[in-house]
Amino acid sequence: MKAVAYKTPGSIDRDDSLQNITLEKPTAEGRDLLVKVHAVSVNPVDVKVRSKTSPEGSEWRVLGFDAAGVVESVGPEAGNFQPGEAVFYAGSIARPGTNSEFHLVDERIVGHKPSTLSDTEAAALPLTAITAWEMLFDRLDVKRPTPQGGDTILVVGGAGGVG
Repeated sequence: MKAVAYKTPGSIDRDDSLQNITLEKPTAEGRDLLVKVHAVSVNPVDVKVRSKTSPEGSEWRVLGFDAAGVVESVGPEAGNFQPGEAVFYAGSIARPGTNSEFHLVDERIVGHKPSTLSDTEAAALPLTAITAWEMLFDRLDVKRPTPQGGDTILVVGGAGGVG
């Protein structure tokens, strides 16, 4: 399968900062889904990982967290999805990334892609939506009324995907 990866961390302006490579197509095991990736997004974490994190040994490091695609196969312990279902998710930093034709992801961090969204729109959501959710509900605790008694919140500098 085709993928985009790197071997040496550093600046993006180097010729070897990202390379088109060919890897073996993975096989779904355990609770994994094998997803045929249709769209991915690029996030600040991708830039940070590529610039500072070395792959293990002589392996390639495939970047990417957010993806949208279609389940191609499921591991023997997976029970929430079937082949052919459209999905979207933010993957795990502990596993190869989504910038590949096929991607393995634990079904427990996957959602059914809303039919009202294109693959591109769905792939743009996971990490930014998680970040916005955590800001609003974990950090700001918007379930509480404001000191003035209202339920209004102003986010200053709310640009980009999270905004």
